[in-house]
Amino acid sequence: MDRRNFIRLSGGGMVAAATVGAAGCASPGESDFPAEAVKVWRGPVGETDPRRVALAYAITAPNPHNLQPWLIDLQTPNEIWVYTDPQRILPQTDPFGRQILIGHGAFIELLSIALAEQGLSAQVQLWPRGPFGEQLVGELPIARLVIKAGASQDPLFAHILQRRTPKTDFDASRPVPPAMLQSLIASHSVASHSDASHSDASHGHQPIQTQGTVAADRLAALRTLCVESARVELTTPRTMMESIKLIRVGPREILEHRDGISINSLPVRLFNALGMFDRSAAPAVGSSEFKMALARFEGHSRSAMGFLWMSSAGNSRSEQIEVGRAYVRLQLRATELGLGVHPMSQALQEFAEMGPFYEQAHRLLLGRSAPASSADPTVQMFCRLGFTGAPASSTPRRPIAAFVRT
Repeated sequence: MDRRNFIRLSGGGMVAAATVGAAGCASPGESDFPAEAVKVWRGPVGETDPRRVALAYAITAPNPHNLQPWLIDLQTPNEIWVYTDPQRILPQTDPFGRQILIGHGAFIELLSIALAEQGLSAQVQLWPRGPFGEQLVGELPIARLVIKAGASQDPLFAHILQRRTPKTDFDASRPVPPAMLQSLIASHSVASHSDASHSDASHGHQPIQTQGTVAADRLAALRTLCVESARVELTTPRTMMESIKLIRVGPREILEHRDGISINSLPVRLFNALGMFDRSAAPAVGSSEFKMALARFEGHSRSAMGFLWMSSAGNSRSEQIEVGRAYVRLQLRATELGLGVHPMSQALQEFAEMGPFYEQAHRLLLGRSAPASSADPTVQMFCRLGFTGAPASSTPRRPIAAFVRT
């Protein structure tokens, strides 16, 4: 292999490398990215409209590929209308928009919590003009929030700006105590065994079931599921390219976009400047770049010290949103406990090549076949658990103005 080909990097390989830490020199708790790109994590500045204050917190919500797919209409006083940005979707890995709607649920829940902090209640009406069908997205509003005076503050508000999604290997020497798992996923009731389970319908008419395990005899199969489903995504060019196209390298690109998969490490910035960072094609199977990407997924999977999953009785659009609302509350609780929660979503992706692992995920997690219709029980979230050696970095977010329709 000649020297130029040896040092030429594939974007696919570096998608995984982005999880290592972008600059490699930030102090624990500091961001690896330009300050302007992550300033929203310091809280709202100069906002007087309570809705925009709440929005400043809500835009930190977890969402797939950091697309931040929310559009907001504030034209009606005392109301917030939530839409999907049709340019911020994942048609290859999320062909039905399920993950996008889970992200919307997280966003809506943070809006509600941040409004309550200001003494305001939000009556959330989902699909005020009817739900999306099976198409990826539509022009219909997802939610209408009617704001009124009077609300109790939510203690989870204190953790919104500290919430992070860790994308590094967990500390394999530090188990997750069963009691901590219980506290995390059964915070509204007490479960009776280590493989805890809790159904929570407090934020909607459809119950969302949360389950998890730290049992050694279950971890091996779940870790393998993560690795093998990741391999499918990496070896399917169109799904791999969907991630590669969202890579942002260096301060200029990160500040320009403030979304996607940000990489700010000095070596990658150098290779990119020299034209050696290839984002035009997925890495060839067996190449060093492919092995690098797979190794990162393997590290994430093998270091998982527990797993958690959320499922719904069916797979309606409303249930997908309710899962997002429940998930962000769970992650805020994990933040309070000092526990890392990182979605491993590959096995739940509905593109054709993932079919065998989608089936396996449902058998392992729910003890039944994958859903045949939207009326069947569906696993919506699958996450690894563990402790990190240092706080995860905050990720770039676009400014409030980018989300508000005028």
